[in-house]
Amino acid sequence: MREFRQYASVVAAFATVFYLALLVAGFGMLSLLLNRDVISDPHAGPVAGPVMTGVSVAIVLACLLSIALRVPKEKQRVSPQTALLVGFGAYFFFAVAGGVLLGAGRGDPFGFVVALGTQLLSPFALAAGVLAFAVVLIYMIVIASHVGDRGRPRWPWEKHDQ
Repeated sequence: MREFRQYASVVAAFATVFYLALLVAGFGMLSLLLNRDVISDPHAGPVAGPVMTGVSVAIVLACLLSIALRVPKEKQRVSPQTALLVGFGAYFFFAVAGGVLLGAGRGDPFGFVVALGTQLLSPFALAAGVLAFAVVLIYMIVIASHVGDRGRPRWPWEKHDQ
């Protein structure tokens, strides 16, 4: 059991790095296709984008580690509902982080609400959620397919029992 949890944790770390790479590439492609900046507010500063992305990545990592460490090896399943929930969480908290960071710079009491609404309607927040859904679903497929294995794959000359 301990070996499986180590394997699942390492795969979770790699899946999270994969998610971050997909976010960077996806944001770049969307920005080019839509001819729009990821953060269109000129008063945002250089910290808002990385913090918003970091919040989304942290949510995905926490959920993947929760799946890896909490669910026993025998009960690993592919759950699209869980992946959808994680995707929604990544989308929503990406937008909330943007609302907090961008709304704080406006100086008016409704700055948070305006910035949150802008981020919730942003294609970049939607991309963060869709990519999180895809990465979590792929992670679940990889982990669930490993349940019946009996160790690493072996070359034909390594099989001494034949």
